[in-house]
Amino acid sequence: MKYEEISAYKYNCSTCPTRCDGKTVPQFDFEKDLKFSEAIEDFAASYYNQSFPWLRVQKTTREGYPDLEIRSAENNSLLCFIEIKGQARTFMKIERVLPHSGLIPSETLALNLSDLERYFTIHKQENRSIFIVWCLMHRPCITGTDPQTRKFWHQHISILEQIRLADPKNHRRFRRASGMGDVVQGQHKGVVVNYHFSISELKKGLPQPDSFSQGPVPSTPKTF
Repeated sequence: MKYEEISAYKYNCSTCPTRCDGKTVPQFDFEKDLKFSEAIEDFAASYYNQSFPWLRVQKTTREGYPDLEIRSAENNSLLCFIEIKGQARTFMKIERVLPHSGLIPSETLALNLSDLERYFTIHKQENRSIFIVWCLMHRPCITGTDPQTRKFWHQHISILEQIRLADPKNHRRFRRASGMGDVVQGQHKGVVVNYHFSISELKKGLPQPDSFSQGPVPSTPKTF
């Protein structure tokens, strides 16, 4: 199978041999989604703990904070936070729904806007780096045709904030209608407002220890 590449991470969906399903899931399985996310968190924590013995990585116990805390194994000092986001669906309608975003489906990754803005605040309060990590699956043009393949990209929260601030007209924000599938046992759990980034704005793989205590490399984001 051949995927028609336009540029980095951009593929022509109209000629795609394995076109993604762009339909909204009518009844979201939150329990399944939680297990999927926890499995990725466990993988990342094990990777750091096994590869870097001078680090101690644990799941956070603080409400609203990123998923993982990275600490020094020597003195338990906090180095940074990592938020893990699993992404197994594609926003196939982004060119029609958000025409001024400049994004196309193959390159697009999403994040709950309220989470994103909360992490901006935590970053300033804690004065510690926060990295958002996306684990991408089931996007054959990017991840390959093996459905078990996972690929990781990440970015420092302050770079993501620069991108957000450069978009005052909210060209990358999308609010969908709330549906029955968003409510579980009387509680609304569905994400209805997402913000979108391009894979090309991120770095490949999981963040490495040499970047944990440093700020991001300054950049000039595109203005919308």
